[in-house]
Amino acid sequence: MAKFKGAIVVNTDRCKGCQLCIVACPKDVIALAQKKVNVHGYPYVEAARPDDCIGCASCGVVCPDGCITVYKKKMED
Repeated sequence: MAKFKGAIVVNTDRCKGCQLCIVACPKDVIALAQKKVNVHGYPYVEAARPDDCIGCASCGVVCPDGCITVYKKKMED
């Protein structure tokens, strides 16, 4: 069976820090950025453990503002 590696990109300027993606992530990849805010003054999320991402896209589906883009790459054995 093929293995997949995932990666997320967060549009930090649009993120409001609602944390729905944090709850939705099955691998606890996403976390709220510590002591960082975007241009609008909101704390935003970031990939705290990017190596654990499986590319399931749960975070992108639940994001109400469409701030998360998910990439998936097939890994060779």
